[in-house]
Amino acid sequence: MLTRSLVLAFAALMTLSVPAFSASPRLDLLGSPAPSSMATRTIVITPDTRWVNVEGGEVINFIVGDQSFGWDFYVGYTISSFDLNLVAPAGLLQRRVTAYVSPDPRYRGVD
Repeated sequence: MLTRSLVLAFAALMTLSVPAFSASPRLDLLGSPAPSSMATRTIVITPDTRWVNVEGGEVINFIVGDQSFGWDFYVGYTISSFDLNLVAPAGLLQRRVTAYVSPDPRYRGVD
């Protein structure tokens, strides 16, 4: 009986800890805000946009309707994609837009 109670308690604790395992990455690993004037490229996000492709090290100016924000994709090497809503100004994006980040070419091995 004690074993069954321990198993049930353990299962309950694991169920409660699932959100901790699926937490979003730390924002500092996704880059940092940047002035739009520093952008090397501009991406317009329309109602049909579901994803954007960027390269590590790029500074992008995103235009959404009549608003914009800049983001420096100085990202950790383990970050290959994330939800742009995590870094966009609150309420700017009305749906999920995935940023796919290719590695910064300055840090790729040279053949």
